[in-house]
Amino acid sequence: MNWRGIWAIYHFEMARTFRTLLQSIVSPVISTSLYFVVFGAAIGSRITEVDGVPYGAFIVPGLIMLSLLTQSLANASFGIYFPKFTGTIYEILSAPISPFEIVAGYVGAAATKSVVLGLIILATATLFVPIRIEHPLWMLGFLILTALTFSLFGFIIGIWADGFEKLQLVPLLIVTPLAFLGGSFYSIRMLPEFWQDVSLANPVVYLISGFRWSFYGTADVGVGVSLAMTMVFLLGCLGAIVWIFRSGYRLKV
Repeated sequence: MNWRGIWAIYHFEMARTFRTLLQSIVSPVISTSLYFVVFGAAIGSRITEVDGVPYGAFIVPGLIMLSLLTQSLANASFGIYFPKFTGTIYEILSAPISPFEIVAGYVGAAATKSVVLGLIILATATLFVPIRIEHPLWMLGFLILTALTFSLFGFIIGIWADGFEKLQLVPLLIVTPLAFLGGSFYSIRMLPEFWQDVSLANPVVYLISGFRWSFYGTADVGVGVSLAMTMVFLLGCLGAIVWIFRSGYRLKV
């Protein structure tokens, strides 16, 4: 295992975060804080509790997950796309470092940044609403697993994209709407039965449900199902990355 190669990629990506601290950390935290103010004040005055949890506290796991998904995708996709854009990807591919080590460096850095951001948003949320975490280890586990899974997905998007516009296509048109419709601000049990069934086809529902369960012990679907669905998506992303490196898809000309 080439630990020095992994560390070099990881350190470079983490250093980029500190160079763009305003965009990488401050901006998402401010945006999430605005969600607390707007939704907590506007909707919270009409919906006092959901499943016995004050509405302001109920939306905290969903907001953290919303930021986690989008930032994991953005960090990982840009991290691998930029070397493609500048042409330095060929230096990385020709270096004495395996595909696994390349992925570990880029995805590890993206997941680390997302987890740190999620924890900062959680700390910020305590300034607005009282929060309890019934299962802290499960909470941290879901946080890391989700960040890792969507960082892998973002890595795939960065390989697939052949322009900066495509980097934004999947996060803006697919992932963000799925997150908003996945129970970030409500329980799907509040929906009519037909729309509850439709919502179960949304993979983000399982991520948010499992994460919310770790806070309040309440979930729209069983925590085991949430964990299983997350693992399926994780393995699917790993399989796609293995195929990309074996085939050289959009990596080699």
